[in-house]
Amino acid sequence: MNQDLAEMPFEDELSPEDEASPETVPVPRSLVPHLSETAVLLDIDGTLLDLAPTPREVWVPPGLSKTLNRLLQRTGGALALVSGRSLNDIDLIFAPDQYPAVGGHGAEMRLDPDSDAVASHAPPMDKELKRRLAAIAKLSPGILLEDKGYSLALHYRLAPHAEKAIYEAISLIRADLPNAPIEVLPGKSVFEIKHSGFTKASGVRELMTREPFKGRRPFFIGDDVTDESVFAIMPDLDGLAFSVGRRAHGVAGHFDAPSDVREFLAHLLDDERDAPLP
Repeated sequence: MNQDLAEMPFEDELSPEDEASPETVPVPRSLVPHLSETAVLLDIDGTLLDLAPTPREVWVPPGLSKTLNRLLQRTGGALALVSGRSLNDIDLIFAPDQYPAVGGHGAEMRLDPDSDAVASHAPPMDKELKRRLAAIAKLSPGILLEDKGYSLALHYRLAPHAEKAIYEAISLIRADLPNAPIEVLPGKSVFEIKHSGFTKASGVRELMTREPFKGRRPFFIGDDVTDESVFAIMPDLDGLAFSVGRRAHGVAGHFDAPSDVREFLAHLLDDERDAPLP
């Protein structure tokens, strides 16, 4: 396991960086290279879309699909959604549009939005382990179970009082299975348990070796603890990272809310409205 569960922070410990941090600045559009040289990598929940009481209640605001489709065109296809959600779930949210994506925290990848070809990089979670973890949802009404195939998420946004009980139940299971190759990811009112052999960062690294992303300078926008692995590898890829809602360590700038991200992306297109197609 990559992160010791005993050291895993609770949500209220995931505080923003110091407001005076010299490593973060407001996000000027001039930081981003010309779109013909750029790979646009975007988290979904809490980054592109506003968080909702349950994962199924998120919605795509008017104009966002048009912005994403134009960015996909302007970048020559080098736009990808990078999410903990499965590719199937991503497609349901953005239907009828489809986009290149890294799904399931790096477990799945699709390079071509017009293709059904999906590369899988992880085995499904062990059924017995999944059964034991799923039983945690019975601790309190309002705990929502989300089975992503490669991972299992326990959402407690509707039951914030249950956070400690969920944490302790996961700890007990981990104590029983110390050699299980799993990783626990704390997020915004959620604990997600996945196979330890892949991450969003591993998915992005592979994505950037494939056309049309290869040779471009990536910029990634994310909001959660699960996005920090991607923030960390951006310097290796000569890329830029931006956080949402908090000033994360090592990012080039931050946004206050998903609405600011959507506005930023739309303005990138405005800046290049007279530019020829790649």
